Amino acid sequence: MPGAFDFDVIVVGGGHAGCEAAAAAARTGANTALITHKLSTIGEMSCNPAIGGLGKGHLVREIDALDGLMGRMADQSGIQFRLLNRSKGPAVWGPRAQIDRKLYREAMQSELADYGNLTLVEDGVEDLIVEGGKTGGVVGQTGKRYRASAVVITTGTFLKGVIHRGEERIEAGRIGEKPAIGLSDRLYAMDLPMGRLKTGTPARLDGKTIDWSQLELQRADDEPTPFSFASQRIGVPQISCGITFTNPETHKVIADNIHRSAVYSGAIAGRGPRYCPSIEDKVHRFANKDRHQVFLEPEGLDDDTVYPNGISTSLPTEIQEAFIRTIVGLENVRIIQPGYAIEYDYVDPRALTPGLQVKSLPGLFLAGQINGTTGYEEAGAQGLVAGLNAGRLVRGEPAAVFDRAEAYIGVLIDDLVTHGVSEPYRMFTSRAEYRLALRADNADQRLTNKGIDLGVVGGARAKMFHVKHQSLESGRQLLKSLALTPNEASKYGWKVNQDGQRRSAWDYLAYPDISFEQIIAAFPEAGGLTEGVRRQLAIEATYAGYLERQNADVEQLRRDENLQIPEDLNYSAVGGLSNEVRSKLEAVRPATLGHAARIEGVTPGALVSLLAHVKRRQPERAVG
Repeated sequence: MPGAFDFDVIVVGGGHAGCEAAAAAARTGANTALITHKLSTIGEMSCNPAIGGLGKGHLVREIDALDGLMGRMADQSGIQFRLLNRSKGPAVWGPRAQIDRKLYREAMQSELADYGNLTLVEDGVEDLIVEGGKTGGVVGQTGKRYRASAVVITTGTFLKGVIHRGEERIEAGRIGEKPAIGLSDRLYAMDLPMGRLKTGTPARLDGKTIDWSQLELQRADDEPTPFSFASQRIGVPQISCGITFTNPETHKVIADNIHRSAVYSGAIAGRGPRYCPSIEDKVHRFANKDRHQVFLEPEGLDDDTVYPNGISTSLPTEIQEAFIRTIVGLENVRIIQPGYAIEYDYVDPRALTPGLQVKSLPGLFLAGQINGTTGYEEAGAQGLVAGLNAGRLVRGEPAAVFDRAEAYIGVLIDDLVTHGVSEPYRMFTSRAEYRLALRADNADQRLTNKGIDLGVVGGARAKMFHVKHQSLESGRQLLKSLALTPNEASKYGWKVNQDGQRRSAWDYLAYPDISFEQIIAAFPEAGGLTEGVRRQLAIEATYAGYLERQNADVEQLRRDENLQIPEDLNYSAVGGLSNEVRSKLEAVRPATLGHAARIEGVTPGALVSLLAHVKRRQPERAVG
């Protein structure tokens, strides 16, 4: 019989990565422990009170498709659901929700408290147990030794975390909580490649002191789009957020005091997330802009705290008060908690396998911000993969690896372990060369069956998936079996090429001006399909032709990886490149397309543009 503190898998940390890791390991059947400083902070949203968005929403759907927690917890606590990019194609739709912090935390704690194969332990972790060159467990701050053959570390910003606010320095993993010092020392002692990164958060405001009458209000969608494929509807009341802007007076206060920012004073060595810059960065880097948007996001239905998204800062408290009160609607606002930057240790993710196991120490897995990422969604996705693979390791099964072609999770992890990071990594749809196939709407169709095979999807979710999958397959076959000639189609007012070619209802559904309702008018048999099946099949039919061309592009890209790039290539002449990508290519001057692909920040779309340009240029050089 195992001892009182013996487990198969131990997960260190109760943030988003830790919750997903612990639940995933438990779903594989592993006897799992989640060890964290405070059980009361499990599921805490340390920074912004929102989940999802562009790219990030795809990750949440994929976590859910693998029977993870984040999507369902968000559906139980979301107070403003919005589907971003709705005016564009479904491939880049981004499900997002403003979250009630308390409801999310309570939902997550309730879920994990009764989770099968999972024990929650309140203790800090100071050290690893290493025996015979393998992981053997952890040592708690209480002195207790918890033994396990697989350990997942998900410490977020706690590894030697230091909070910076002006000249203030506070050792903390987040406000009011001590950092993890001993565990960080252990990782350094293992000679892992490590460094420092930073992130930041804005002041928290008292919503009762905001003049909402001066602000534009942004409403939730009339019909909320849930994250989880298991959620039928959203029952949480929906709220509006406020929109305001900084102005020249705001920028002057910041510019006059920028030397007192912890970032600009040189107090912080770690690099911050370029795609979520502090307000000091915005004022300094975009000096030509006279205003920046600020979203005022309520943190809960019964909480007056408001998160001002867009003004993250490490300026001194008195300067924060001065610049915030120059903003329309915030002239008399009360600051509940000043903003701050936090600097912390991370491990270069190139030290990991694609299964997120440390190459130099079998049985040790890392997930979340410790791997150089930023964001709840990126952390949760890594946590799920690390927990899954920890569970598989103790069962003697090979690691599960997700390909770039099948999931944003695959893109995320491949980017990390192949390229490493020089700044906190954030997911975007542009990072995926297969994004037309990797849509948020089809995450379950792509991943749930694989999750069943891997042993991480429970019986109830598997049954639900099989019923839906069968309904979709029957619907596809039905639409492909029904057909009309162009002449017959024209009788329904459809504008199609009169080439005499008989086309199926599936083919006609791909036409942008032919709706499913029109398909049913022509083919009454299709009227028996449910609304959900119709919606899904309409998206699939729309993308069918594009996917064929995209797959051909990708295959061409793979064949041409060794294509030589001329040394004197003028990157300004290459269409389709962002300024950021162009500057990186000019700095490195890659010799081949494969070399260009390995430059951090060079997207798959940029590579396709580069490939086309070089191929067009080759005959010109030959003639010249």
